[in-house]
Amino acid sequence: MNIQQLEYIVALDKHRHFQRAAEACGVSQPTLSALVQKLEEELDLILFDRKSHPICPTDSGRTVIDQARVILYNIAQLKELTRSEKEMESGTVRIGVIPTVAPYILPRLFKQMQRMSPQIELRAFELRTAVIIEQLRKAELDMAILATPLEQPDFLEIPLYYEKFAAYVSPTEELYGEREIVANEMPTEHLWVLKEGHCMRNQVFNFCQTQSAYSTTYEAGSIDTLIKIVDENGGYTVIPELHLPLLHEKQQQHVRYLSAPTPVREISLVIRQDYVRERLVNAVADAVKAIIPDEMLDARLKKFAIRL
Repeated sequence: MNIQQLEYIVALDKHRHFQRAAEACGVSQPTLSALVQKLEEELDLILFDRKSHPICPTDSGRTVIDQARVILYNIAQLKELTRSEKEMESGTVRIGVIPTVAPYILPRLFKQMQRMSPQIELRAFELRTAVIIEQLRKAELDMAILATPLEQPDFLEIPLYYEKFAAYVSPTEELYGEREIVANEMPTEHLWVLKEGHCMRNQVFNFCQTQSAYSTTYEAGSIDTLIKIVDENGGYTVIPELHLPLLHEKQQQHVRYLSAPTPVREISLVIRQDYVRERLVNAVADAVKAIIPDEMLDARLKKFAIRL
């Protein structure tokens, strides 16, 4: 077994086609096929079901491929340790961002990274928390921006900022007459929320503690959609603080702040415990600091560089 064979099975899993995997690896299709078969013989396992179209990993093959991906990631990490300081400032960063953060971070993050660290290639993916965690664990992503805590011992969470929530209320709602809303007294029967899989959905239900039944007939996939639903159908929703500047003047009148206490979410930069590229972590964190209002930033992040 060698590194090359591990690269081949990871490529074959990605492309699900021998010829395309071979082209991606820069070798001939017979060479890739032969080395994959040799690895299967060495392991005494069939890694791929060649009768399926496209080809796909067997159950045993999936376990081996996932581990191969982690091994290749750790090899890349080891190489990073031997590079010069200058080289450590460059490279590619694959970052996952949850949908309730991405619209407020990503557009300006690309701009700030290009301005502050032009030698770093940023590849960003908008994904739900569960998918991001899985891809981090498999080393398919380098880092992520997530709502925390995650309670995942194999990850390191670096708090970036703390974001308040606000209610967006239709004028047809009784709540509209309130200047400020007590968070744990908000009724849930007219509440519009994000669909299952969004961490913000759970956060909202955690502080809406009244016992009224949740009866909303539609669960949206984005904050923008929730706001449009409230505008057209009544009811109310809960939106993050960074969305407020995106509302037009009339919509701003529908915002009601929450209190007792004000619900807040922690947004962190999340990496694997074995991630070693400290300069890249700081480059991303510095770009985020240039985007987020100073009063929202984590106090430690404002004063200190990140040390891994």
